[in-house]
Amino acid sequence: MSENTDAGDSREQGIEFGSLAEELENESYPISHEELLSRYGDHEIKFIDEHTPLHTILGPENERQYEDAEGVRQAVFSMVSEDAVGREGYSDRGGNPSEDEDENAPEEQSF
Repeated sequence: MSENTDAGDSREQGIEFGSLAEELENESYPISHEELLSRYGDHEIKFIDEHTPLHTILGPENERQYEDAEGVRQAVFSMVSEDAVGREGYSDRGGNPSEDEDENAPEEQSF
């Protein structure tokens, strides 16, 4: 099994793909689900502090064909629990406007 500790920039939506991200980018597509798992099924993906093999996440029974690396990533995103993406409603893009407003502050007016 491949365990990847070099996170680099292979983390998306709370899921760490490790070296699998680059390998998927370099793969020839389309690729069947069976062939994908044959080649990469033992690669471990990290989410929430766990390492889980790709074959466990995607499951063995699937007639799907993947057209590109993005299709594989999207399949992984849809199969992991919602806990993998972190806190519900959380965004690192700034505060929640309703929490940032001071109830005693005068309203701003636009002219």
